Amino acid sequence: MSGSPVLPLLSGFVERIYTYISDVGADILKPLFVTGCCITAVGFFLSLFIERWLRHSGRLIPNMRRRERVFGSLAVLGSFIGGAGLILLSIFDTKRHSTLHRLFLLIFMIGVALSAIFTIVEYRWISKDFLSVKKLKIAYIAKAIIAGILILLAIAFAVALYTKPDVGAVLEWTISFGFTFYLLTFYYDLRQSKGVHKGELNREKLLANDRTRRMYA
Repeated sequence: MSGSPVLPLLSGFVERIYTYISDVGADILKPLFVTGCCITAVGFFLSLFIERWLRHSGRLIPNMRRRERVFGSLAVLGSFIGGAGLILLSIFDTKRHSTLHRLFLLIFMIGVALSAIFTIVEYRWISKDFLSVKKLKIAYIAKAIIAGILILLAIAFAVALYTKPDVGAVLEWTISFGFTFYLLTFYYDLRQSKGVHKGELNREKLLANDRTRRMYA
């Protein structure tokens, strides 16, 4: 199309209409792009790390089994890997380091996807132990829906990046906004610890209360 940019872009030297986020971040706005990616990466990791600590300290509903603790820890590890990929892809931009940029983009997507899957499985198991706690079910369902959509969009993005660059650009922007909503679900989780003292939510007390509620339901 006449007038469309022909630049060293994420999808290669191609003529197209829409611009990728990575293209914008590889030019004059790179300092802002790197700063935003660093804040997002650190915020993502800290959200899961703090959530894990609050469960351990009894300010959020705790894990009942070892498998839940393992999946919770794997979710934190996945967020660290994804966050590291996000920071590195912002530093090694697509204009100057296209191969490294795509590699770190892949690491970011895989890390976030694995973290989301581990988190959803952990929440699912916890919610099965505490059926009467509706907030757990809401958090589990919200994360599952958003993460599921984002994973499907990420797969479509990976394909479109090489076949339909304009579609890929639209998908990348859509995924970025969707990821924001996924991060906001952790605000919902962490907010539940407000006003709860350390050790207040222990396993024995919660199970006893849950059995009592179901008995008189």
